[in-house]
Amino acid sequence: MKILVTGGAGFIGSAVVRLAVSRGHDVVNVDALTYAANPANVAEAADSPRYRFEQVDIRDRAALDRVFASHRPDVVMHLAAESHVDRSIDGPAAFIETNVIGTFNMLEAARAYWIAQGRPGEFRFHHISTDEVFGSLGDTGQFTETTPYDPRSPYSASKAGSDHLVRAWHETYGLPVVLTNCSNNYGPYHFPEKLVPVVILKALAGEPIPVYGDGGNVRDWLYVEDHADALLLVVEKGRVGSSYNIGGENEAKNIDLVRTICAHMDDLHPEGAPHADLITFVSDRPGHDRRYAIDPSRIRTELGWRPSVTVEEGLRRTVEWYLTRRDWWQPLLSRDGVGKRLGQAG
Repeated sequence: MKILVTGGAGFIGSAVVRLAVSRGHDVVNVDALTYAANPANVAEAADSPRYRFEQVDIRDRAALDRVFASHRPDVVMHLAAESHVDRSIDGPAAFIETNVIGTFNMLEAARAYWIAQGRPGEFRFHHISTDEVFGSLGDTGQFTETTPYDPRSPYSASKAGSDHLVRAWHETYGLPVVLTNCSNNYGPYHFPEKLVPVVILKALAGEPIPVYGDGGNVRDWLYVEDHADALLLVVEKGRVGSSYNIGGENEAKNIDLVRTICAHMDDLHPEGAPHADLITFVSDRPGHDRRYAIDPSRIRTELGWRPSVTVEEGLRRTVEWYLTRRDWWQPLLSRDGVGKRLGQAG
């Protein structure tokens, strides 16, 4: 199978690229190489004859048409997106342009290609999204595929918009689509502005570890390599027109997650222990959703998938990876906005 992956130099996209190539698929990685992308993320796949790279911005429709015509993919896995909530608060325009307009361009380029190929029944447009489109939960309940959308940030609103476009292109034009909405990912190659790598690198540096509000916000944590496995399964076997929620079945409060990371740091890097002493509570960000939780029963029942990595095991693997891969993360610390408090606009 030849897979066109957008955003394949990013965190989740690169996990998909690495796994797909290792399983014998041909992969065309389409990435604009913005601040959060890194060619080093796919270094282990880059020398494979099954891998091709196109530095293309999904806002450039003509370039997308060229990529489709040149590479003739069997399926599309659309992951390219601006994804950091704090950055969306400070600069929402980029999120609308990439996540909404970019997805529109991808849909139109894919539709034109699909029609030109005679509307092959095996073609798929797989749109990868987030559980944040569903808004915030109370102390109980879970998001299902039929939960009403209720986005609370410019990021989640832009992803909700892109989800709606994908569904509309299926209903109106018959484009064969599948959608997935995932919970919070973590693992190797996570750009160092997100919570898990921030905690690890702050602890390693002996600097204050910032925790928003009271740390009581709850997330369902999904190891990125588990997520990549689920995404490949959905694009191959998911029902056309259907959506699947992908969760890690690992709910945790942010403060508990941070303390678990600190405990792993104490064990694996005793210098500076106890690292939990570095935890510092800071003002919450605007519109911070209190709790997310995924009901993954559809993907489990229909496709037989469930996560293989517990949050305890996955966090330890992640800490070990960052401790041994300074060569990967050190150059990223100088990129725009990294290490600064973002998203404080009221």
